[in-house]
Amino acid sequence: MFISLIFILILAFSGFALTYLIADEETFLWRISAGNIIGSVIYGTIGFAFASFAGLSIPTVLIAFVISALPLALFAKREIQKKFKRDWDSAKGKLQGSNRARTLGFVYYSFFFILFWFFFERAMFETAEGIFTGGSQNLGDLPFHLGAIFSFTDGNNFPPQNPSFADAKFSYPFISDFLTACVVKLGASVQSVLHLQNVSWAFSLLVILERFVYKFTGNRLAGKIAPALLFFSGGLGFLWFLKDYAEQAKSFFYFLNHLPSEYTITDQFRWGNSLVVLFMTQRSLLLGMPLTILAIGKIWETFITDNGKRITDNERITDNEKNKEKSEPKEKSGSKEKSESKEKTLSVIHYPLSIFLVGLLAGTLPLVHLHSLAVLFVLGVSVLILKPEYWREWIAFGIGVALIAVPELAWATVGSATNAKSFIGYYFGWDSGEQNFILFWIKNTGLFFPILFFGIYLAFTKTKINNDTKKKKTRHSALGTQHLQFYLPFLFCFVVSNVMRLAPWQWDNIKVLIYWFVGSLPFAAVGLVWLFNKNNLLKVFAVGCFIILIFSGALDVYHAASRQIRINVFNADDVRIAERIKELTAPRALFANSPSFVNSPVVLSGRRSVMRYVGHLNSYGIDYKEREEDLRRIYDGNATAEILIKKYGIEYIIVTPEEKRWTNVNEDYLKKFRLVAQSGENRVYKVGN
Repeated sequence: MFISLIFILILAFSGFALTYLIADEETFLWRISAGNIIGSVIYGTIGFAFASFAGLSIPTVLIAFVISALPLALFAKREIQKKFKRDWDSAKGKLQGSNRARTLGFVYYSFFFILFWFFFERAMFETAEGIFTGGSQNLGDLPFHLGAIFSFTDGNNFPPQNPSFADAKFSYPFISDFLTACVVKLGASVQSVLHLQNVSWAFSLLVILERFVYKFTGNRLAGKIAPALLFFSGGLGFLWFLKDYAEQAKSFFYFLNHLPSEYTITDQFRWGNSLVVLFMTQRSLLLGMPLTILAIGKIWETFITDNGKRITDNERITDNEKNKEKSEPKEKSGSKEKSESKEKTLSVIHYPLSIFLVGLLAGTLPLVHLHSLAVLFVLGVSVLILKPEYWREWIAFGIGVALIAVPELAWATVGSATNAKSFIGYYFGWDSGEQNFILFWIKNTGLFFPILFFGIYLAFTKTKINNDTKKKKTRHSALGTQHLQFYLPFLFCFVVSNVMRLAPWQWDNIKVLIYWFVGSLPFAAVGLVWLFNKNNLLKVFAVGCFIILIFSGALDVYHAASRQIRINVFNADDVRIAERIKELTAPRALFANSPSFVNSPVVLSGRRSVMRYVGHLNSYGIDYKEREEDLRRIYDGNATAEILIKKYGIEYIIVTPEEKRWTNVNEDYLKKFRLVAQSGENRVYKVGN
């Protein structure tokens, strides 16, 4: 774990240094959080480029690490040192002394850090019995990520082939798993790296989202509420929880620690809690979302300004600098005046340059999280239409994105087995099935829509009031015209996701829908804050609404974090046979195994498979039917079996209890091949030359 921690910290401080090129006035906590994400994606991109040519080795990892740490040289600049000292002193000042605000702030961040620590500890854990997960939705996703990680560390999978579908381009956004593989290559355990990366990325998301909502709304309490609404998202499942509790005879705390089911993701509920169904299972989103929100915040700051007024570079000087300028005596020496003038100039971020740099970072999203890039594209086009006078900033951002994203997209699509046509189609109602569309969303999100509409109403009302000169003194919220305009692309994402299928499996539309939810959070948070600040009666009402909004999600998060879930992903024999495979086979050896949901030990070896779980392949738009039938013929010992073995270049066939459940395994046919490894009921036969 020490190696993982040092690796993460150095990359985070490298990214920390770069934040001074994209943001002038920010908190120390925001800089270290944003730096963590920036450093990770930069290292992932550089490391992947090196590994594609030289493979993944310790020298490759270290060379990419040194290059990625070069931004630390920015601290040699005097103006950066000065700003760092300013931010550090400010951070220390917040920790000194004790008052209500500081105490609550400390408790807030400590609570989420501890929550993330215990929650992500359950993503993967090992015992003498094998490898387990404590995530109810992680049985299929954890092996996929492990397969990608081990394909890099042990399978020499460069340039990357899809480990679940041999000889096809690995077009899934894999940078998060590649980052894990790099640290594992240095000697860290997969379990510790996954844990620390997930915790650090989740905490970065918390801080970046909080800061964005605060800047968007101008309200600190709204900023604090928004992450809670995201991480404890859910619907009306708590009503089912209360019903289940009423129907049994145990105490409340006993029942709470022996929950019979999930309450946000079942046959009844499809939205799911974000931590349970997205951030634990889809690590690419956990890395991609904070990067995307960082870019969204920069677009907001650059393109949409207070009251529609364009702020020039010369006006982007902090209040402290203005006050200092007023208080300085005029009789300064000439050299000192020049020095101060230079420092003032350096304190001003040149916005076309800073938005260009953010564009470069966003350009890494094709291999980090492609759906996030699609959302940014929709936002960018919308803002350009709404604010064409900012065309220079838009061009700077677009060029920055294109310089990185276009080569990555070209690489990912050439030779990919994905059928792009399978991703688009008409499909109304997202995953509502036969349920009434409106009732479906009410059940899955609870009070979120009413609170959201109320927040939008406040913004709209303020706009109407501000346009009425007779009522200018009335003020309902910090939101107004520009906020409503900025929300339109997020609303567009919601509408499109409910009338079209954006992936072969329609549930995967949630990868876009979650950004509608994130874009809606400022309005919902402002609605709650307005009620809370109105009077004591509405204060109680606001607290009640907040509890209802997070109740179901909190139950599912607690279900995982409290160690109630223990799902065996690979048993001890699976782990042992995987180690034997590593010892006895070449790194790029090709295996035949069952493509069923239960995971093959081949995953842990890093070796390639003809195909793996069909659910994953289908969600990636891969036509797997022919390979699936050919695999059945091979295991059956069909007359064409040896022809098919040569067709795919299969070198080994593994037989476990799962292959026997999946199809008819002709044991007599397989005995003609040499048995090279065995552990329990798992056997590996060498069939190739």
